[in-house]
Amino acid sequence: MKLYQSSLSDFKELYYANAALGIIASSCLGSVAAMLILMCGIDFFEMVQLFFIVSVAMWYNATVLAQMKPKFVFNSLLISVLASIFAIVYHLILIFI
Repeated sequence: MKLYQSSLSDFKELYYANAALGIIASSCLGSVAAMLILMCGIDFFEMVQLFFIVSVAMWYNATVLAQMKPKFVFNSLLISVLASIFAIVYHLILIFI
């Protein structure tokens, strides 16, 4: 919890710079996850995953553009990055095993 609080206070301190870097990070990780999802096929399950990853990445971008509170934006960034990383790891395991 201490790591979360310190990260949140750092995020709030330089909100605009961190929000811009978050958009770049969220979009890049989301595009890598989308590429790996599409490499595994175009079945219904993959399309649901693709929809989820794109929606989460767009959600973060929307929270920044809507000028939500910094804590809400930070939580959205965490959800977006964690969802993309989870999808990347899952599909890398599928590809290499």
